[in-house]
Amino acid sequence: MVQMRADVLVVGGGLGGVAAALAAARAGRSVILTEEFDWLGGQLTSQAVPPDEHSWIEQFGATASYRALRNGIRDYYRRHYPLTERSRAWTDLNPGAGWVSRLCHEPRVAVAVLEEMLAPYRGSGRLTVLQPYRPVAAETDGDRVTGVTLAHRDRDDRIDVVAPYILDATETGELLPLTGTEYVTGFESQVETGEPSAPAEAQPMNMQAVSVCFAIDHVDGDQTIDRPAGYDFWRDYKPDFWGDRLLSWRSPHPRTLEIVERSFTPNPDDDPLSVDADQRVNPGDGNLWTFRRIAARRNFTDGTYGSDITLVNWPMIDYFEGPVIDVPNASWHLAKARELSYSVLYWLQTEAPRPDGGTGFPGLRLRGDVTGSPDGLAQAPYIRESRRIRAEYTVVEQDLSLAVRGEHGAVRYADSIGVGMYRIDLHPSTGGDNYIDVGSCPFEIPLGALIPQRMENLLPAGKNIGTTHITNGSYRLHPVEWNVGEVAGLLADFCLTRGESPRAVRGTPRLLAEFTDRVSAAGVQRRWPQIAGY
Repeated sequence: MVQMRADVLVVGGGLGGVAAALAAARAGRSVILTEEFDWLGGQLTSQAVPPDEHSWIEQFGATASYRALRNGIRDYYRRHYPLTERSRAWTDLNPGAGWVSRLCHEPRVAVAVLEEMLAPYRGSGRLTVLQPYRPVAAETDGDRVTGVTLAHRDRDDRIDVVAPYILDATETGELLPLTGTEYVTGFESQVETGEPSAPAEAQPMNMQAVSVCFAIDHVDGDQTIDRPAGYDFWRDYKPDFWGDRLLSWRSPHPRTLEIVERSFTPNPDDDPLSVDADQRVNPGDGNLWTFRRIAARRNFTDGTYGSDITLVNWPMIDYFEGPVIDVPNASWHLAKARELSYSVLYWLQTEAPRPDGGTGFPGLRLRGDVTGSPDGLAQAPYIRESRRIRAEYTVVEQDLSLAVRGEHGAVRYADSIGVGMYRIDLHPSTGGDNYIDVGSCPFEIPLGALIPQRMENLLPAGKNIGTTHITNGSYRLHPVEWNVGEVAGLLADFCLTRGESPRAVRGTPRLLAEFTDRVSAAGVQRRWPQIAGY
């Protein structure tokens, strides 16, 4: 078996993992970064989800390196794509002119930019990227992780990695059970957290839906896929709380739970520069085609794109028949989630009501080339909820709820190491819950949420920080995940330099001041400016 060593091991190459690896490598550390899928970038790339961001993202509220990623994506389009002159001059270029984000784009572009950001450190040998590898075992000595065993996804090949700091940036907190780190899943009880939206009793197997996204365009000819084996089940599937069939243009409004009907019109002749992707003003999901559109053909010179490309991440692909964490049949549920997505596509092509009174859009074409997957779907499922560490500090609903905090704003943490903003947005769950949507205030990220209660050298670097099921709904999005990962990488370097533990850094005022100064110097915004009207 191959053995490798580094100063920092980052397991998981999603946004948090890439940010962590960048931060540690820039600080001069030797880093090993692993990823089980073909693309780095997690929810932005292999899961194919355009960035979910707050309304002020173009001005403030993100780390400098996350802003470099966003700027890099726009620059990539300007350097390599035949944009129209109007679009090329558009400062805040939105390549897909989608309504869900000011930066809807093709996932492969984000992969290219992330690789560009990592390239100097890979070239110098400071950073080693192992793909496609996933963790399968770990060794511990008391409260420390001494090594992690990685297995190749496609062949019988294993690598043992030893590092003084181990960062768990996997999508589901895979290192937590492997290392015996204390963690929680699903809903905590109201008795434990005091949260207004929590249930009376804990529900550890009640977790948010997963979704297998896919990209489509609309072209001439019949592009209909083979009828999925489970199509009849999904076509007739009507969850008790949903109010209609899942495969329908009708679904609950996330905030009011009132049943609303959405439209679907491929390739509207709209002006991409007229799209104002501000969720406060317009949720943008009236026409599902433009909601998460990732390539707007009118942004490019005539003939470049024969059709827009849109990303299907809609209510009807949410799979909540069972959890995929800490269950023996996780692979079965993931297979059913993929079957649901194929069934949605087949329904769109054959039975979906059209505005002209007909049914089906047979010209819808699955674009697996856009998602980098031979089966046409996203490479990885979109995971909204991870295992979460039992942390020194757990963020609860009362910390950021607009209804609770009001004009006082979210709780300010003395150990803040970043900021974020997103409504508490929980999708339907495996326990039969409908959407939970709670207004929130612009919030901070406490360092205490990154420090396990017991383990000394294992740090979370993604959605596995100390949030609850409820507050995870705000902390799970792209810029916050990046911020968490970046700070985890900085913290590993700081502790190696000072010879101190993460716990000591947070618990010692002098060290905490030094570390937060280091975080700020790295371009991480720790406090929000005064904001009105959120």
